[in-house]
Amino acid sequence: MVLVSVFAVLIALCSWITIPVAVPFTMQTFGIFCALGVLGGKRGTLSVIIYILLGAVGLPVFSGFKGGVSALFGVTGGYIAGFVFTALGYWLITKIFGTKKYVKIIAMAAGLLLCYAFGTAWFVLVYSKTNGAIGVLQALSMCVFPFIIPDAVKIALAVFVSNAVREKLRTAG
Repeated sequence: MVLVSVFAVLIALCSWITIPVAVPFTMQTFGIFCALGVLGGKRGTLSVIIYILLGAVGLPVFSGFKGGVSALFGVTGGYIAGFVFTALGYWLITKIFGTKKYVKIIAMAAGLLLCYAFGTAWFVLVYSKTNGAIGVLQALSMCVFPFIIPDAVKIALAVFVSNAVREKLRTAG
């Protein structure tokens, strides 16, 4: 349980790290991928859920030091909720196919696609209610396409880091 809590905090810390490029991105998904890679699907999912619950009760754990239910019900809240789908997708794939490095990469990528799908659908719904209709392609252009390469890099880094951490934990414990 300690590691589950530590990774929930790590996800929060990563959400505060913003990389200032043309379209700024956070390291939030890196924290999620590391939690899944180190803890596995079941405990990694629990870390993600705890992270989201911490934010839901008002702690400023989301990107931009945001927290509260309003962050979850805002236009980008679907991506936060989508982190649960990322974790569940990872858990399912690794439960069926094992935890070899290539399976972890595929599982993280598939989980991320689930997050993109849920988050984009939520974005279109909420954005359309408050700002007028928006097409899926336009939403993808705003919310997904700029993040594909950074997220692929985060997956690669997370697999490398999580394998090293798992090895250290195995030899230490």
